[in-house]
Amino acid sequence: MNRPILRALLFIGCLLSAFGASAGESEAKRAREATRVLDEIMQAPDRRIPTNLLREAHAVAVIPDVIKAGLIVGGRRGHGLITVRGTDGTWSNPSFITMTGGSVGFQAGVQSTDVVLVFRSQRGVDSIVHGKFTLGADASAAAGPVGRSAQASTDAQLKAEIYSYSRARGLFAGVALDGSVLAIDHDSNQAVFGDGVTPRRIFEGGVGNVPEVVVDFRDRLEEYTAQSAE
Repeated sequence: MNRPILRALLFIGCLLSAFGASAGESEAKRAREATRVLDEIMQAPDRRIPTNLLREAHAVAVIPDVIKAGLIVGGRRGHGLITVRGTDGTWSNPSFITMTGGSVGFQAGVQSTDVVLVFRSQRGVDSIVHGKFTLGADASAAAGPVGRSAQASTDAQLKAEIYSYSRARGLFAGVALDGSVLAIDHDSNQAVFGDGVTPRRIFEGGVGNVPEVVVDFRDRLEEYTAQSAE
């Protein structure tokens, strides 16, 4: 092989390696942020997700730093993780997801918000496994209750399939997110788990060499669920 062609191939190889490293770093940062959000929410006893909700959840999604922008007509966009509960009661390896949605109202400027979704039915989980779904349309969604005071009152009142929460400027509360679309982030899954990996394969434990920062999100949720069950 002549020298110019060899140089060109080496250059292309370096570019592809750099791209792969960049993608991995981006996903690792997202996983760390999702774990941070989960920690900060669950370590605040008076403002945390009620224990009965977490104990009975079919899936949990955390989308850090969702950006809401616009004046009069706004939109939101975020990237996060979702993990589902297996038949044995443990949490799966998480898949990467995106959340997008529009809203109409008097919204000034740009606001970054952490979003947590708690799935209470299998229907919502099945929808996300197949690619994407819309909150409020494909599965009923409502602002979720928070804190210890909500524990007793919510036992007989939890009707929605998905409960949604947001945290902005240190305040954590239930929030309505109807119209938001949750979708599998196939590009990020490919960057982390390899080509051709499906969400179902991730959720069913069919992937290896899962990065520690991704496993940490799952393990942290396991810890909080175990605490809730005590």
